[in-house]
Amino acid sequence: MRLRTRLLLSYIVVIAVTLGVITAVLLLFLNGRPAPTQLTYRQLGSLVTWGLRDMLTGIRPGQNNRIQLAVATNRLMDFANDNAVRILLVGTEDHQVAFDSAGIFDTGDLPLDWWRETGDSTTYFRQAVQVIFQRNEVETLAGGFSDPDGSDWLFVALQRPDASPTTLLFAEQQPSQSLIDALSEFRDELARPIFQAGFIGLLVAVIMAAVVSRTIARPLQHIASATAAVAKGHYDQQVPVTGPPEVREVAESVNHMSGEVRAAQQIQRDFLVNVSHDLKTPLTSIQGYSQAIIDGAAADPIKAAGIIYDEATRLNRMVVELTDLARLENGQLSMNMVSLDLSQIVTAIGERLSIVAQKKGLTMTIDAPPMPEIQADGDRMAQVVTNLISNAIKYTQSGGSIRVKTQINNGGVELMVQDSGIGIPAEDLPRVFERFYQVDKARGPRRGTGLGLAITQEIVQAHGGTISVTSAGAGKGSTFSVWLPSQHLKTVVKGKR
Repeated sequence: MRLRTRLLLSYIVVIAVTLGVITAVLLLFLNGRPAPTQLTYRQLGSLVTWGLRDMLTGIRPGQNNRIQLAVATNRLMDFANDNAVRILLVGTEDHQVAFDSAGIFDTGDLPLDWWRETGDSTTYFRQAVQVIFQRNEVETLAGGFSDPDGSDWLFVALQRPDASPTTLLFAEQQPSQSLIDALSEFRDELARPIFQAGFIGLLVAVIMAAVVSRTIARPLQHIASATAAVAKGHYDQQVPVTGPPEVREVAESVNHMSGEVRAAQQIQRDFLVNVSHDLKTPLTSIQGYSQAIIDGAAADPIKAAGIIYDEATRLNRMVVELTDLARLENGQLSMNMVSLDLSQIVTAIGERLSIVAQKKGLTMTIDAPPMPEIQADGDRMAQVVTNLISNAIKYTQSGGSIRVKTQINNGGVELMVQDSGIGIPAEDLPRVFERFYQVDKARGPRRGTGLGLAITQEIVQAHGGTISVTSAGAGKGSTFSVWLPSQHLKTVVKGKR
């Protein structure tokens, strides 16, 4: 399912749920409230005005003789029974009940919680009565009262304050509104606005789905196209960083991935070129000198055999270093971790290699005071120190200088090997730790394998440390720095805080 369709469906579901909740709340509100009184007053008013003349024929209010009262009560009872309405005669002044067709109130009782309504609810009834009686001759009122059992009644009433001491009430029990009644009453009022709101919400949902999906989908389509191109070998892909923050992060990650893949491919090509060359050179020497010995063309067979031996040794060393490097990268090379002082290793190796430096006419200074102990493999640390100092001697011309120093730095122990040698160009600095990569492009039998710094980096990282290199440029020397963590220094630092 496409993103735009998913967004549209989600918006529609949200709108439908919202409208459903609003409708349910409205219906529950309508179901819980009392039914409107206007309809009851209108029905009572219509009933009274329709049968009022016949009911009052021959009865003159204000006369209290028993015959008139008996005739009146009989007619009122018949009218009440015939029309399913409750009729009461109540004193105009004292509100005492003189007659109750329902027999709930006895003569002389007072209706409880009497209230009156004189608003718009009695307008229809008042106008209808004024058609029958002269204006101001009969007063009309509407209201309600409660029976002793708590049930509420609504009434309309007629009274002649000047002529009659009694008020005639026509009452019906106040209805309660059910959910069906609420639906029936408010069907037209609710249905239309709900459908209108739903239509408007659907229109807005379509527009929002189109806009949002366009904002999100277009950058994602660019990303998909770029990744597909990278998969086919086109590693120079860059996608525009647009859209929401999350999509921009994905675009930046894809661009970074593309750059990393391109760099890895370049490293792989260089690796293959260097490996083929480093294998071809000793193999060519071995093949040439061995053929010369076989043909008897070698002037000095012993010297030729020595060259073959040296080249075979170089090949063997290359294979061993490649094996060690692969094991280090995979974490398969075992480490014998012990507590040791790095300065002792630096001093011992520095003194041994200082002889080599002196023969080349170099000045080497060893500044290695005692350092806090670190957890490390002594043989591997010796390999790191030897490799860094040997490289400094190899790439520093006669008359140059080398300085080896150990110091405490950033909660750990740091080894620095600084030389005044051939230096490293800025474009080569990021690649000096790659396998088979060499700053010195000269090819010859004295050239190394190009694996020493790669192995050194893997050993340092396996100990939880870091290695870095700085150089001011070609011919301006270089400085290699190795940092290794020390638990003792971490404890001291924490104690100072």
